[in-house]
Amino acid sequence: MAATPEFPSLDKLITSTLSGNELNEYNRIHYGRTNHHQLSNTKESSDLAEKHKFDIALYDFPANKEETRSPRIVRIGAIQHSITNATDNPIAEQRQGIFNKIRNLIEAAANENVNILCLQEAWSMPFAFCTREKYPWCEFAESALEGPSTLFLKELAAKFGMVIISPILERDEAHGDTIWNTAVVINETGKVIGKHRKNHIPRVGDFNESTYYFEGNTGHPVFETNFGKIAINICYGRHHPLNWLMFGINGAEIVFNPSATVSGLSEHLWPVEARNAAIANSYYTCAINRVGTEKFPNEFTSGDGKPAHKEFGHFYGSSYITAPDGVRTPGLSRVRDGLLISQIDLNMCRQIRDKWGFTMTQRLNLYAESLNDAVKHDYKQQIIRNN
Repeated sequence: MAATPEFPSLDKLITSTLSGNELNEYNRIHYGRTNHHQLSNTKESSDLAEKHKFDIALYDFPANKEETRSPRIVRIGAIQHSITNATDNPIAEQRQGIFNKIRNLIEAAANENVNILCLQEAWSMPFAFCTREKYPWCEFAESALEGPSTLFLKELAAKFGMVIISPILERDEAHGDTIWNTAVVINETGKVIGKHRKNHIPRVGDFNESTYYFEGNTGHPVFETNFGKIAINICYGRHHPLNWLMFGINGAEIVFNPSATVSGLSEHLWPVEARNAAIANSYYTCAINRVGTEKFPNEFTSGDGKPAHKEFGHFYGSSYITAPDGVRTPGLSRVRDGLLISQIDLNMCRQIRDKWGFTMTQRLNLYAESLNDAVKHDYKQQIIRNN
């Protein structure tokens, strides 16, 4: 990986610049509350973080107490990380290096009693989908049920009693070795309970992902776990409001957005989209982005007209979590590996639906009728012209 003089963290810049009433006002306006409700982590986790050079942050999202329902307290976690080996190293060494790193972050998550943990998009490999080269990158593709990443995480999920979401490059041997961008859901006993394939594939700049896989065919599944109903909106799907909507319609209480996005492209959208989705759909969202600058052996070109290059750009991390009321955590670092944990009360989902009524007042029948018309070849836009 190339060294980059990247800006480390907007959140830390704010806290080091402002204080007192000014900081409180900034927190109120930007994050939605003056107090982040930061929680302390265990000494074991702190020792792991210091030894293996990653950040750890814990925040609480307290909900109102109810008379008719007990609190539904869950701890969710997100891991952002860089790759460990040069991209021209053997595949097995690259993958194992990441496994060794991730094991430490998952152990820290277990120390903090995390119930549901999500990794970043294509976590067990470099994000080589900029290169257009099929080899060696297709060799990272693996079975969702029995691939090395799944077997590695199944053991840890069972050991720590934790649901783990594993976004991988999937090889579908039953259908002609088709490759998919897939999130595998492993329950707390180590059983794979299902998977979701990425619905929307980017075709912008260096994102040449359509060379490797195409739009998913799994719909908008919601996985009912012992810790809540969860869904996965993979990366580019965050730009599509209807993708978020459908997970909510299917009953999601938490939607994870494992991503890989670089600075200079859509960073100004990053803090907005998952947060907007939480507000519009009255569920929790967890936006996860990888970290680091990954350099590839051969130059590649893209659709932006820039000269051929070997680096995709800097993956800026900044993972964050948002509650149904729109309140969000500070983001993780733009340059360091990190573990972000939030203690949430799932009762807040219904509380916010009752308060704002967004889901009750949406007009699904009206939208469905209009969308059904819009996909027809002879569709005419509903425009009233000034003649």
